[in-house]
Formats: sequence, C-alpha cells, structure tokens
Amino acid sequence: MNGPLIVQSDKTLLLEVDHPDAETARRDIAPFAELERAPEHVHTYRVTPLGLWNARAAGHDAEQVVHALVEHSRYPVPQALLVDVAETMARYGRLTLTKESLTGEDEPVLVLRTTDRAVLAEVLRHKKISPLIGDRVDEDTVRVHASERGHLKQELLKVGWPAEDLAGYVDGEAHPIDLDTTDWSLRPYQQQAVDGFWDGGSGVVVLPCGAGKTLVGAGAMARSSTTTLILVTNTVSARQWREELLRRTTLTEDEIGEYSGSRKEIRPVTIATYQVLTLKRKGIYPHLDLLDARDWGLILYDEVHLLPAPIFRMTADLQARRRLGLTATLVREDGRESDVFSLIGPKRFDAPWKDIEAQGYIAPADCVEVRVTMSESMRMAYAVAEPEERYRFAACAPAKDDVVDRLVERHRGQPTLVIGQYLDQLEQLSGRLDAPLITGETTVAQRQELFRQFREGEITLLVVSKVANFSIDLPEASVAIQVSGTFGSRQEEAQRLGRVLRPKGDGRTAHFYTLVARDTVDAEFAAHRQRFLAEQGYAYRIVDADDLGELAELGAPGQPGS
Repeated sequence: MNGPLIVQSDKTLLLEVDHPDAETARRDIAPFAELERAPEHVHTYRVTPLGLWNARAAGHDAEQVVHALVEHSRYPVPQALLVDVAETMARYGRLTLTKESLTGEDEPVLVLRTTDRAVLAEVLRHKKISPLIGDRVDEDTVRVHASERGHLKQELLKVGWPAEDLAGYVDGEAHPIDLDTTDWSLRPYQQQAVDGFWDGGSGVVVLPCGAGKTLVGAGAMARSSTTTLILVTNTVSARQWREELLRRTTLTEDEIGEYSGSRKEIRPVTIATYQVLTLKRKGIYPHLDLLDARDWGLILYDEVHLLPAPIFRMTADLQARRRLGLTATLVREDGRESDVFSLIGPKRFDAPWKDIEAQGYIAPADCVEVRVTMSESMRMAYAVAEPEERYRFAACAPAKDDVVDRLVERHRGQPTLVIGQYLDQLEQLSGRLDAPLITGETTVAQRQELFRQFREGEITLLVVSKVANFSIDLPEASVAIQVSGTFGSRQEEAQRLGRVLRPKGDGRTAHFYTLVARDTVDAEFAAHRQRFLAEQGYAYRIVDADDLGELAELGAPGQPGS
C-alpha cells in the first residue's frame, strides 16, 4: 500500500509526481480521469461521468478502471467510489443505435435498442426525447427518425443514458487518396491516432499544438479514400491545409477546393471555413447546402473545441458520415464538451503535451508571467472605472509598453510574436516597435505574405491580434509576448503557447511571456487562463517587471520560480 495515488471519495485522484511508479499510474488512469491541476509535486485528477463514458467508448471496462485505482492507491479506495464507477460505466451501452432490417421494410431502418427495458421506458418519457422517435417495434426496440440521430444522442447524454452508436456510416463517394511518404512518415503517435479514430468510427484526436494534427487528418483521409469536407477556422488556415495536403498526399491542385468568403469551389476534397458556413441571411444559412453538395465520406473538424453553435446543429444532421475532430484541448469555456462527445464522437486518442515534448516532437517552453505596477493615477482611474471596463483598462496599462520594449530587445534577432486582444493597444505597439501588424482587417494575401516573410527570416517581429490564435503554422516562432487576452480563456492561452512550440531547428527552448497588471482583474483572468497549461505540466515563473534583468538567474527554463 505504498502507491503513488490517493483516491478520495469526492472522485479526485492525487498523484505524487516524484513517486517511482507515478508514470505507470498516470498512464493507467489517463483513459478515464481528467487532469485538473499539475503543480510541482502532486497532480490532481477527477473522475467524471463523461470521462468514464469516453473510456467505455474506447474499449475500457469498469474492471480495468477499478483495477487501476486499487493497484496504484496508497490507501484503501472508498467503496462507494468503486460502486459509482461501475454503475456509471454500465450506463453506456444499455441503449444502442443500430440499423436493422424490419419486416415489411425494403431498407434497414434506424432503431434504438435496449438491454434494460426500464431504461427505455424512462427515457421515452422525457419530453425532449419522445418527439425524436417513431413507433415501437417491440418491448426492447423503438424506431428512430434517421434525421434525429444526432439530436437523440445529445438528449440521451443529458439525461445520463449515453447511447452507443453502432448504426455505421454511408461509404460516401470513393476518391483515391494516398500519403506521399517519399521523405517522411507518420510519427508513431500520429499513426496510433489515425488507427484509434478509424477503429472507433468517429471521434476526437487531442494533440498539442505543433504535434502535427494536420498529418493525422491526412492519414485519416488516406485511410478513408473518399471525398472529404474539411472545416477550418479561417481562410489562412484553409490555405495552409491545402499546401500541406499537396505536399503530403497524392492529391493534386485540381482535386482540392476552397469554400470561403472569397472562393466557392466544390471539389473531391473541399476546405471550408466555419465563418462562411455560419453566415446568416434573412434567418437562414445559405451555405449549408455545401453539406449536401457531394456524397462526403469523411468530415474533418479542425480546432473542434471552437465549433460554433450552428456547426453543432448541422453536425447533428451529419451522423451518417464519418467525423474526425482535431484539437489541442477539449476545454470549452461554454461547457459544451458533452456536445462534442455526442455529435462528433468520443475522444479516440489523447497525448499529453509533456510526453510529446519528451519525445522531441515539440519544443520545451519557459513560461514567465511578468507583473507590472500601474502608476498611482492609473490605479485611481482603474478603481473608479465601471466594472465592465476594468479589464480593458488593466490589460492596456501603459506600464506594459516599456516591458514589451525590454523583452523584444532581450530576444532581438529571434522570431518573436507580440500578441494581444485590443486593436488600439496593438496599433500603438506596432508603431512603437516599428513592426508589421496583423489583425482581422488585414487581407488574406497580406497575412500570407507577412507569415511567409516571418517563416523565412526576412522579418523577425510581428504584432498580431487574436486572428493568429488558431491554425497558423509559424514553425520558427520562438518567443511570444502576450500583452492582453480574451478574459480568462484557457483555450486561447493553450493556442498562444502553441504558436512557439513547433520544434526549433537548433533545439532551443521557446519563451512565452504574459504581461499582467497586478492588483487588477487582469491578474485574476491570467490565473484562470493558465489553468489548462498547468494541467499539462507547464509551470509559470512570476517575475516583477523591475527584475527582468535578473530573469536568467531565477531558475532553469520551465522550472517554477517565485
């Protein structure tokens, strides 16, 4: 009874990081426990119903979960928790969605079948579920309207009875796609991700920024060899996907279309932006016809954690197509992780950031929070500002400008991004630093040209707004200076760190600085934003702006400081 794990009755698991068996225990609990906090010595995990159902969908049973808890626990595991684990996991699969041939029907029909009649009776009484189903076939089976397959899964999950979807997928229109592995090959974890997705049918692959999620998508496309619809966050991302597919697969330029604000091409592989699909005119979404434009065999969602509500709604109608979601984090600030589970599919593969770093596939990162003190006059102005204005006031504190100057000078010649939320702040910094600025107003052609110059070393400093948060491939960026963020968004913090995690040609460490005005809501939001990265094992050193000159002496990169 000297294991590295302490299992508590509130469903939290405490893992002693320095224990010799900690890594084995972490690997055994990772399929079902969600990491909540990861400070230096004790990591906190939580067992949730969604985590247990994700594990069940991935082929793990309650016996394996119970064994992992008992095997690694330092103290006796609370009996009530073990019972709850078994009962929660047993809920998954008592209801299944299948296609069955029924008497008098020419084609197989979609049905909801149960192994527990009381459960079926219970769910059929819910007022949001009853309109989604058809006639009773027998005591164990009820018809389901094919168009309601996704909506039904959403509602069943909400009432605590997740359905296992075994109804299969239409093949879609065949289209030959192969990987062109002349001078590269999928990394082992990328191949595992492709296999895990394909064996599961549909679902989500979670990989760190810079770990090659696009190649996982390409591998899935090659495995499917069907027409594919790829949904991405913006036009720049769409063109980067196109370039990567042309380089890594046998697809030609004529086979890949872009469906965005500027182009409306429908090809065997079509890359569309979320923005164009969610464009609303006179109460309707005119571009959703794209979903029916071809007999897609695979739908791929880049940055799946960002799916806007209309995309969730349309995905509910796409359950007959294979769906792959790609993301660095399933954290959603709106709490809709359950919709990702029910509509895209369960998590099929997840690789911790530090594991990928240890393998040398992403760069190590030194995360530093630099705290600045506002002047007395600014502090008084902040104190009397309206509550809704205080974050902008603190985030744009002039005291940050001098710190930006010093950090840029400190890393002069290294590819550096200055990232922020507020355009007037960024415009002022752009002029002050004599550096190009990229915002939502920057044309796609201008963005691409500036990103090209940055990648090729023609310029080494860029000021960027949140348009650069997602799906931007800047492999040589090694320094990021964050001056303001989207309130307490953990997603954004992860994405911004990801901008500098691509492995460097010379193996150097990446640097991620967050500038925070002390004694303000800026500090509170910063602490919340950092939670996800702390869960992944990234420790922030806290440094006073006046002590920047001593930064190198405060500890080795990546190690916690004051």
